[in-house]
Amino acid sequence: MVDTRTPEQRRYIMQSVRSKNTGPEMIVRRIAHALGYRFRVHRRDLPGTPDLVFPSRRKAIYVHGCFWHGHGCPKGKLPKSRPEFWIPKIARNKERDADTVAAMEAMGWETLTLWQCETKDRDAVVKALVDFLGPPGAVASASR
Repeated sequence: MVDTRTPEQRRYIMQSVRSKNTGPEMIVRRIAHALGYRFRVHRRDLPGTPDLVFPSRRKAIYVHGCFWHGHGCPKGKLPKSRPEFWIPKIARNKERDADTVAAMEAMGWETLTLWQCETKDRDAVVKALVDFLGPPGAVASASR
């Protein structure tokens, strides 16, 4: 299939894709904060620069875009144009994600990956956060 955009248009679109403060990440951050969790964002001293970091719990959350990280949902489908470029690129991203999780675990951190498509269901995000992090304030109040 031929791309419907000119190379200049496609380049502009791809350059405008952000890696931080994305829509799905902001949804997760707002929900986590509303639930009472306090966190740091984009800790560069940790592998993969996690999107949300809970230092006292030694837990981190990565919010992945379905397309860029090769999720199995409809948003994660590869483009039909230039498969020789996209297949290895997405495969490298998935490999890097696995290496990042392994490095975090080796450092004693637990990680959770939330996918872009999962952020559409607020109740599911709330459940995932509470299941992963435990009750809000539990760790912080114990250390006071």
